Amino acid sequence: MRKPASFARRAAGLPSTFPPAHVPAELRAEIIPFDSGFAFPQLLPDLTCFADDALGAHRAQALQYGIGQGHPELRAWIADYMNRDGCRLSGANILIVNGAKGGLDLICRLLIDEGDAVVVGAPMYFTAIPIFRTFGVEFVTVNQDADGIEVGELRHTLQQRAQQGLPPPKFIYDVVDFHNPSGVTATAQRRSELVDLAREWNIFLIEDNPYRRVRFRGESLPTLKSLDADGDLVFHVGTFSKLIAPGLRLGWIAAHESLIARLIRLKSDGGCSPFMQQVVLGFCQSPHFTTHVRKVQDTYREHRDRMLAAVKRELPGVQVAIPEGGYYLWLTLPANVNSDVLASRAEEVAVHIIPGSRFFPSEDETTLARARRYVRLSYSFATLDQIDEGLKRLGPIYRSLASG
Repeated sequence: MRKPASFARRAAGLPSTFPPAHVPAELRAEIIPFDSGFAFPQLLPDLTCFADDALGAHRAQALQYGIGQGHPELRAWIADYMNRDGCRLSGANILIVNGAKGGLDLICRLLIDEGDAVVVGAPMYFTAIPIFRTFGVEFVTVNQDADGIEVGELRHTLQQRAQQGLPPPKFIYDVVDFHNPSGVTATAQRRSELVDLAREWNIFLIEDNPYRRVRFRGESLPTLKSLDADGDLVFHVGTFSKLIAPGLRLGWIAAHESLIARLIRLKSDGGCSPFMQQVVLGFCQSPHFTTHVRKVQDTYREHRDRMLAAVKRELPGVQVAIPEGGYYLWLTLPANVNSDVLASRAEEVAVHIIPGSRFFPSEDETTLARARRYVRLSYSFATLDQIDEGLKRLGPIYRSLASG
């Protein structure tokens, strides 16, 4: 074998073997997947007629190379969809991307040089950690409370960095609606404070907002994008994965036209699938979409309530905040219960959960000790019977650990 090539720093530490080939746990009947962000299968809509239309009346466009920025009508629909929340957007402010994660990766390509700092909450969406880490970022973590990311703490952190001669972070990343994993919905005041702070320090905001329409109760609060008076501060990342189907792999970035223009030139895929965009457009423009959204909300509300009752019944002493929407419950365990151990032993009874250590980018022992107090449980994919059965299996393991 020839002498190994010199890899980029971001790739040098990657394994040279394929990841294990296996059927996803969500699709294995014996597994109860409380670790899953998959959609509930019975909620996946029948898109056959919209696919037929795309392959019939719109065949010449749907099967051709597409527009880099995305289907004009779909971008206009998304702009109108966001304007109902108080934004001031047109199709020119929208870029179609291959899912929200593709959007995050593209924004990082626009903003990040190796060594740049980024602000994230603690805890944070765990899939964003490797995306950001790939670009060689420095994580600046800020705690969050029941109102959202702690803006006062962030201000103090930025002041300290400035006194040390360090440049401001490139962006602040947050999920303000039904935060993943904590379920917290940031208050209107905290959202305004965060936007004001970002404007004051000239730091971009990335608003990752996949769950906004998966709301079970209460009134929707302003998006960060709607609070972006000049339109040039916030990158709003949206997706069709949670409302329609994750397999579509379609999302969007909403931002100022000048930022969208740069992102288009960094997008190397030549444009997302015109066929899938046409299918999604047809569904979104139809009466089926509104009915489907209500069905999504009703179904996941029922799943959440079933899991809350099961947690209360089977895991005494666990604290859990009640999310107003989204996919997840965030559990705080008693001090003597280690979530890494709980997750490992849960696998032995075919229940998959995610321990809190996965949601903190820092690897120092103090942070990890705190992280081991938490567990994220997903109620999106499991059936109601699986929710009951899964918590019934977890109960004896948890009680054994809690009793020492």
